[in-house]
Amino acid sequence: MTSTLQPAQATEAVKRPGRWLALSVLVLAVLLVAVDATVLGLATPYISEDLHPSGTQLLWIGDVYSFVIAGLLVSMGSLGDRIGRKRILLVGATAFGALSVLGAYATTPELMILARALLGVAGATLMPATLALIRNIFHDARERSLAVGIWGATASAGTAVGPIAGGFLLEHFWWGSVFLINLPVMAVLVLVGIRTLPESRNPRPGPWDLRSVLLSLVGMIALVYAVKEAATRGVTGTSLGTGLLGAAALYGFVRRQLTMPVPLLDMRLFRRRGFSGAVLADLLTVLGMSGLVFFLSQYLQLVQGRHPFEAGLAELPAAVGAVAAGLVAGRAARRFSVRTVVSGGLAAVGVALAALTTLGQSTGYPVLGAALLVVGVGAGFSFTVTADVILSSVPKDQAGAASAVSETAYELGAALGIALLGSIVTGVYRGFTGPAGTPAGAHESLGAAVETAADLPAHQAEALLAAARDSFVHGLHLASGAGSAVLLAAAAVAWLLLKEQRLESAG
Repeated sequence: MTSTLQPAQATEAVKRPGRWLALSVLVLAVLLVAVDATVLGLATPYISEDLHPSGTQLLWIGDVYSFVIAGLLVSMGSLGDRIGRKRILLVGATAFGALSVLGAYATTPELMILARALLGVAGATLMPATLALIRNIFHDARERSLAVGIWGATASAGTAVGPIAGGFLLEHFWWGSVFLINLPVMAVLVLVGIRTLPESRNPRPGPWDLRSVLLSLVGMIALVYAVKEAATRGVTGTSLGTGLLGAAALYGFVRRQLTMPVPLLDMRLFRRRGFSGAVLADLLTVLGMSGLVFFLSQYLQLVQGRHPFEAGLAELPAAVGAVAAGLVAGRAARRFSVRTVVSGGLAAVGVALAALTTLGQSTGYPVLGAALLVVGVGAGFSFTVTADVILSSVPKDQAGAASAVSETAYELGAALGIALLGSIVTGVYRGFTGPAGTPAGAHESLGAAVETAADLPAHQAEALLAAARDSFVHGLHLASGAGSAVLLAAAAVAWLLLKEQRLESAG
């Protein structure tokens, strides 16, 4: 894409002071979302023990956030283009902090699911706004690549900070404390952001079409719900009907965007092979990895018996690898090629997931740590470069909507991954054969089995836990194998669709 700025304007924009301080505020928003996502997985065994959710409710706690945020990201990204990205970012961050308190003090599974859903509404305002502001603050292509790399590296750092801070809190306080760590981050973001962030919006925004918003929301939520139900219970009348409703709503959304003078989302963006390839690669990557992310903390704590803080440290190599790769990804893509870096990164993740199919109850940490490091490096290269490709493909006035498409692919992939791969783990786990007299509740989740075993005689508890853990690990093997296949397919897709795609040169 050719910049619309004249050389003098471009130089002035590049030299504008305060852009790196503004970036520091934007990455706080990313940190807020990343920490919240990772501490949930670590706290899941404690939530299960305290709130006694069913296996289905436990999956809803994990993926309802993704359902809602996937349905609203495009609408909120477009709203930010219209009313101002700074404004929607600060409002969303404030709401995110307040709703974290609701989640921390939830007393029932239903209230926790509601809190996660409302967090999805607030979260939908954050990620598109941060990327859109980066697109409007950094006009020089190389500086923007570095800024996107820092943005992605911060998200990866959040995945490390979350488990470590969460593990410390879980060992010293109740599980709700892990959600309250959002509050100081949110406070700094809002107070500093008011003074440092520049406001930006589309100068010719057009109306914010409510019908398009509703079609997008209904379509995304209904379609993901249908996939989840079909994966859990098989194809039923409910799942089929909901899926058809979602497909019809999304078809109506696309038709409406093609006929509107100023659409909520310019569908012509998808005619660009680089844009479509980057979005599809993101979706498939997160789909293949999300099952591992959701169940890894349970494996470390409930299968291998690690304490929460130790489990958080065990996940650190993935974040370290992603941070390191994100900071050099733009330079690597310019030296080699976009498709080489993206496809190579995805293939590496696929191989690492395949290696995880060898995990057992007593597998030593070097195997797991090495696999997580490769996952982090591969994902860091891929996500950073695809985000840069997506931002570079659109005019800056449409940056919010384009960023929202990228994030929608991410959240949709997470929701589908937890629904499909999570259902594999849950389905295999529920089929384990325990000793005579095993309560039915032990088959709902591994956390429930651990809790049940505490009330049984020693020999019966040992037999129950051995059978439950073996079944859980077997389910994890199948989910990792399926994830590996998805990642290798994503690598092939990226190699084909990102052919001749290049990042912008310096302005």
